Amino acid sequence: MAIPYMETVVGFMIVMYIFETYLDLRQHTAIKLPTLPKTLVGVISQEKFEKSRAYSLDKSHFHFVHEFVTILMDSAILFFGILPWFWKISGGFLLMVGLNPENEIYHTLSFLAGVMTWSQITDLPFSLYSTFVIESRHGFNKQTIWMFIRDMVKGILLSVILAPPIVTAIIVIVQKGGPYLAIYLWAFMFILSLVMMTIYPVLIAPLFNKFTPLPDGDLREKIEKLASSLKFPLKKLFVVDGSTRSSHSNAYMYGFFKNKRIVLYDTLIQQCKNEDEIVAVIAHELGHWKLNHTTYSFIAVQILAFLQFGGYTLVRNSTDLFRSFGFDTQPVLIGLIIFQHTVIPLQHLVSFGLNLVSRAFEFQADAFAVKLGYAKDLRPALVKLQEENLSAMNTDPLYSAYHYSHPPLVERLRAIDGQDKKTD
Repeated sequence: MAIPYMETVVGFMIVMYIFETYLDLRQHTAIKLPTLPKTLVGVISQEKFEKSRAYSLDKSHFHFVHEFVTILMDSAILFFGILPWFWKISGGFLLMVGLNPENEIYHTLSFLAGVMTWSQITDLPFSLYSTFVIESRHGFNKQTIWMFIRDMVKGILLSVILAPPIVTAIIVIVQKGGPYLAIYLWAFMFILSLVMMTIYPVLIAPLFNKFTPLPDGDLREKIEKLASSLKFPLKKLFVVDGSTRSSHSNAYMYGFFKNKRIVLYDTLIQQCKNEDEIVAVIAHELGHWKLNHTTYSFIAVQILAFLQFGGYTLVRNSTDLFRSFGFDTQPVLIGLIIFQHTVIPLQHLVSFGLNLVSRAFEFQADAFAVKLGYAKDLRPALVKLQEENLSAMNTDPLYSAYHYSHPPLVERLRAIDGQDKKTD
């Protein structure tokens, strides 16, 4: 008797949807609370709290609708055999244009083109509503509809340029990999990730945003002095025009070895009038570097990727698995898609574990900044970021433990105060 793989996968997807909806309902209830957490009373203004509450409730309502539509579509695609039907249609399209559908590379690219088109069509209403209704209603969206369309077209063109060679390489590796397939796949994806991390900030990100050097002045001097004191190999310090699309703020760093760069959102500079608060945020980010958090995370991701490829090699030739999803043949891409669906339970567990580690890293980076003497500036900086981004002030503990990669503000402030007392 054949194992009902597809029915099992759909069943688990629905179970996870119910579980995550339960967590969403708990968070929705927390957001509706009319009062601030005790720790934030007198720290966050009532006006900001009301705005944050309204914004979070709007996003929560939208999330419920989006997730319901998503689980309906995903379940229907698997349960009613839309994937094998779409694979057959993509082969028919190749015949129409005079190409051989037996060529797996052509067939796969035709299939991906159709999937990408479908994804754009189904995601577009949600993206438009999120950007031009919710984000605009609460004062965040700065995009025009033409800018939105331009970014979408750029994203599609990048996919058209990058996807064919990557997909072709993966297919060839799987077809020729033999007993060392998992190693070859992992090595290819490892090199690809390094290449993408190198070219993205230099070639791709500038297609969407303008990066300019941070002007000379006190802020630049303070950041460079901090970086030098930690022996951080800072090569360039940029400001990105995030305000052209949104008033949300952030800061991040990137680069390999001795070629590190720091990027500040212009909105962060506008919102934090006290330069020392911005430097405190950078001290937190440099804490991640000094404590090797980025390296540990990268290694963890590579180990998980290798294990996933190893698991894929064990099931890729399972005729019963492919037939359960409606396929008589065993295309490489379809095998990867099916495998990803069959390991959904493990993916959720891994995601939960990575969030736990990420939150621990955030506490450590905060503590690092405090030890450098930035407690009095980091605390108001985090509060200001919370206020200006209208982040949820009240959070459900189960929801945040499952979803958040960063600890809630209340927990971070408590930890900063505790670390500050130890430092004193």
